[in-house]
Amino acid sequence: MAEEKYDFIIIGTGAGGGTLLHKLAPTGKRILVLERGGFLPREKENWDTVQVFQKDRYHTDEEWKDHKGRSFHPGTGYWVGGNTKVYGAALFRLREKDFGLVEHSGGVSPAWPISYKELEPYYTQAEKLYGVRGRRQMDRTEPKASEEYPFGPIKHEPRIQEIHNLLEKKGYNPFYIPLGVKLHDDMLESSKCIRCDTCDGFPCLVHAKSDADVDCVRPNMTMQNVELRTHAKVECLVTDESGKRVETVVYSKDGEKHAVKGNTVVISCGAVNSAALLLASANDKHPDGLANSSGMVGRNFMKHNNGAILGISSKPNPTVFQKTMAVNDFYWGDDEFKYPMGHVQLLGKVNKDMLAADAPAFAPGLVLDKMASHSVDWWITGEDLPDPENRVTLKDGKIHLHYTDNNLKGFDRLMKKWCDILKEIECADYIVPHSLYFRKKIPLQAVGHQCGTARFGEDPKTSVLDKNCRTHDVENLYVVDGSFFPSSGAVNPSLTIMANALRVGEHLAKS
Repeated sequence: MAEEKYDFIIIGTGAGGGTLLHKLAPTGKRILVLERGGFLPREKENWDTVQVFQKDRYHTDEEWKDHKGRSFHPGTGYWVGGNTKVYGAALFRLREKDFGLVEHSGGVSPAWPISYKELEPYYTQAEKLYGVRGRRQMDRTEPKASEEYPFGPIKHEPRIQEIHNLLEKKGYNPFYIPLGVKLHDDMLESSKCIRCDTCDGFPCLVHAKSDADVDCVRPNMTMQNVELRTHAKVECLVTDESGKRVETVVYSKDGEKHAVKGNTVVISCGAVNSAALLLASANDKHPDGLANSSGMVGRNFMKHNNGAILGISSKPNPTVFQKTMAVNDFYWGDDEFKYPMGHVQLLGKVNKDMLAADAPAFAPGLVLDKMASHSVDWWITGEDLPDPENRVTLKDGKIHLHYTDNNLKGFDRLMKKWCDILKEIECADYIVPHSLYFRKKIPLQAVGHQCGTARFGEDPKTSVLDKNCRTHDVENLYVVDGSFFPSSGAVNPSLTIMANALRVGEHLAKS
């Protein structure tokens, strides 16, 4: 295997790796980016609900196993840009209190080794990089920000504005979701966004969604010091004899093995696959997996307690771009429940083909179509807590994901409370006297919002990474994706991953 030498090798191009590349590319240092997938094709199927949601066209066909040994297909994809290619582009900051120790009904959420204040400048940079649209000072839990959002919010369509107004009249505090969408306005003449109904969970055919591919990888491909190799799956990292430095990165491409060398190696494969790569790289100096003297690699996997609520009203909902409103009034609990509950936001508008995936086979299409045309669709997020037994392991080369739900009391209360609030504000409009709701907890195989498998911290005995996301055990190895989270908070993790990548990139650029 011929070997080449680079200043930086970045493994993965998602929210972590892609953003890090953006930060490091201007340094002029020689950078190799390895991505196991290719560029997601721009094709008619990008906007085809059956292809995207029923046939999993853009998800991997590999199988993982749960803690009972049952196989499942994970809802993750391997593309340039990672899962930002199909995310909903909701780009929230963690709340300031999320960085400290938080008591929940189900246990304790640990403090981070850095403060919100330390990360705030990078949140601002990330919002600019990904063109976040929003409005400050509407959300009572919003942390202090040094600047306004780069662009104003995406306004609600009439049906959603009506619900927004009803919530305000009842004393609640709805606000605009901060979104990374390139919507045309006077400040962004080049945008191609058409406010379609195939944004949340779909690839964007017109590249109007702010993702790591479009905003970070492609703009840097013209730089002479940057090289991207697609369809290059990294198999293992090989250390020198001391075990203190990664010497070689081994990857497979087109059925052949290749080896490259880097002064600094950065893993950005996503929390599950980054942990799997460290475990697959075990050697005599690291018998339990690379950088795993703490035994924490793969442990403390988190993915949020996520659920969906479908509220069916007698009033039609002709909204096209629905994902514009959120509510955090119960993020830290309420007068009746002193513990955190979580976050509420609108989903992208569902249609009959999305409903068909969970409906009985005999459900008539006309009924599903009628339900979808009258529904308002919500996403509920509650914090799950780090548990060492919730973990990623490898067996016979396959990923095993052991996960048991925890901290559900607050989440379950929020699911019920939100249904009650919707009944309260619109009780006269519902099809049946007590309204009609469908509630669903999102299963493990979705593996969205994954984080925590290589937590950062100051103590090498209880963490995998230091404050700069360098592994405690291997001096030239970093992990820059959602793996570093000590706790998950209760908002989408993407912006925090991006902000941290900019923070670590600044550190690496100075090294």
